Amino acid sequence: MELAEILTFGNFTMGFIGLLVGILFGAIPGMTATMAIAVFLPLTYAYSLVTSLFLLLGMYVGGISGGLIPAILINIPGTPSSITTCFDGHPMTLRGEGERALKIGITSSLVGGLISLGCLALFTPLLAQLAINFSAVEKFLVIIFAMTIIAALSKGDMLLSIFMGFFGVLVALMGTFDDNNKLRLVPYIFRRELIYGFALLPVLIGLFALGQMFEEAEGGMKKKTVKDANAQKQGGRKFSFLDFKGQFVNLLRSSLLGTLIGVMPGVGGSAACIVAYSQAKTFSKTPEKFGTGHVEGLVASESANNGLTGGALIPLLSMGIPGDSTTAVLVGAFALQGLQIGPLFIQEHHVLWTTVLIALLFCNIMMFVTMFFPIKYIAKVIYIPRQRLYPIILLMCIVGAYRASNGVMFDVWSLIIFGLMGYLFAKFKLPSTPFLIGFILGGDLEKYFVDALKGNDGALSIFFTRGPICWVLWLLIAGSIAYSFYFNKKQAPLDGD
Repeated sequence: MELAEILTFGNFTMGFIGLLVGILFGAIPGMTATMAIAVFLPLTYAYSLVTSLFLLLGMYVGGISGGLIPAILINIPGTPSSITTCFDGHPMTLRGEGERALKIGITSSLVGGLISLGCLALFTPLLAQLAINFSAVEKFLVIIFAMTIIAALSKGDMLLSIFMGFFGVLVALMGTFDDNNKLRLVPYIFRRELIYGFALLPVLIGLFALGQMFEEAEGGMKKKTVKDANAQKQGGRKFSFLDFKGQFVNLLRSSLLGTLIGVMPGVGGSAACIVAYSQAKTFSKTPEKFGTGHVEGLVASESANNGLTGGALIPLLSMGIPGDSTTAVLVGAFALQGLQIGPLFIQEHHVLWTTVLIALLFCNIMMFVTMFFPIKYIAKVIYIPRQRLYPIILLMCIVGAYRASNGVMFDVWSLIIFGLMGYLFAKFKLPSTPFLIGFILGGDLEKYFVDALKGNDGALSIFFTRGPICWVLWLLIAGSIAYSFYFNKKQAPLDGD
């Protein structure tokens, strides 16, 4: 009965539609997988969670994979995880090997996605089983560790990332306190509307969809002049699977690095591809060829960013902590269906766990089939004028926000407020992912802190005397903070150049 519920024509159709939408969003510069999921999330309210997962995971895989199209053809990363794809992908296009580069990238993406899926299937149940034994103390420390990870890989802006993370926590605290119904942090002007705090969905859509549209509107949405891929220099080598000869170790290492970085909450795909690319260059026998259209660099970048997809779902499904901004948006899909993500998710919702694995497998395989063979035609999506797409997206955002809480107009105002915040974050180079992670974790951070104190008569010593797991978490937190200071100090001279 379980498989019969999952393996239906309707579910696979929704997964395929989600994949196409994700590729479209990933291929158009400025439109990401996160934006795609945020925009379409309200529509999942009409479907079962099984069907919704096929749709949303299709967008996730398609959005990450689609970013390689503009990166290779016009040297503009479609998504942050495609930054290093530009380094070797576009030089290949300039010498007439654009189609070859696209097919190498697509094949590498498939391998990265499948390896990360294997890690997801193997390690998530083990981590969830361990997390079942966590008390409020361990859960509080895990959330603190998640927030230190944000700082640890913040590209030298440690204090800024910490500030944005705890700013997200501050915003999450607006509303009423669950235990005693006393007001926590509620601005006087919105006291009635914010009695339950900000709804998650308008915050997500505002930050990642409306904010992006405001930013695009400032610069103008007229179709940018780019060189058509067909107008590039013709000739060059054609694609062959022999291009992957000697790339096995590179594929495996980069995929595992992408998966590992995906497990770290709040880090993101840009860090995954950069780390994998730098490691590939370090271990390469011909590092001087990197950046000149070298297959090794392209393989490392694309296998790592698709390795992120399964890795980012591991902390989400085992502990309820999103691995990146896109999986943070996926929390909204479960919230719309009234489900709580956490250590008991796999045990209590085995059908949904199986759905995630099957949907990811299907979407990765269909991503390869859909993109590999008709890639010449799919590449044309980069020329769709954004001024024709954004009015439709804006309408969907407003309807989705209004529907989030069954017709509450304040959610539409929240959408606009956080859309403006998303625009200002980008304008002043403030990272939005730490803010979003802080916002999502803020309520649990407070709840577990208070629960731990209530169980120990208000004594803080409980956070240090719970036993080995507690001590291990403190060591991880200390190590993460120490690394943050080291990395921040290492990056500081570069910032001053």
